[in-house]
Amino acid sequence: MFSPEGPTLRELAVQALSSVEHGYDLLAPKFDHTPFRTPDSVLTAVAAALKETGPYDDGLDLCCGTGAGMDVLATVCGRSTTGVDFSAGMLDEARRRAPVTGPRTSWVRADARALPFTDAFDLVVSFGAFGHFLPRELPALFAEVHRVLRPGGRFAFPVLAPPPPSGAAFWMLLGFDAVMRVRNALWRPPFVMYYRAFRLGEVRRELERAGFRVDLRALPDFGTRSDGSPRVRMVEARRPLLG
Repeated sequence: MFSPEGPTLRELAVQALSSVEHGYDLLAPKFDHTPFRTPDSVLTAVAAALKETGPYDDGLDLCCGTGAGMDVLATVCGRSTTGVDFSAGMLDEARRRAPVTGPRTSWVRADARALPFTDAFDLVVSFGAFGHFLPRELPALFAEVHRVLRPGGRFAFPVLAPPPPSGAAFWMLLGFDAVMRVRNALWRPPFVMYYRAFRLGEVRRELERAGFRVDLRALPDFGTRSDGSPRVRMVEARRPLLG
């Protein structure tokens, strides 16, 4: 939920009528007081899972926002962590809140679809950013991640199970996506943010097409749904040692 320190309804409306980049520049000072920030419980669970496969040398937080995922990297990477985002405002907030201790930290303004690195990282993580990419953009995005990882490196991110149609959350997300589609049909520049467009089966197929070997790992802290499936999984996509 929004806290009293979060954005007003008017501020959210102005953001929603901006481009994605400018919208997040505007939202950045109050972003950590919104429900859009990845919950600490998810960050902690991902960090614990990555500790079992680490440690790593160099990590990248893709679409880092205000840097919450950088805290995860700092617990598993011994040499360096890098945050990349295309919003200057979000990067400014990330720099401001970054701890002064830990591995060497860098901040880079860049588009995730055109990263200025090659074979530079052992680990790439991302939290809550994939709704900003249309399904047709996933092949190029995953190819970029594959390219910046060293052979044997991992790309990891959490995926929440979709809510059942019988629940209010399902209809709320469906309604949000519908409103965004109407907004983007009538207003320019577009603001790409769709909650239901990032589907696990399609994501897995596109990761494999990009050259990754993909595993799904349940995060047990969040329990299971009524059908026994995990509420939250971590996708672990590994670049093979040869390839």
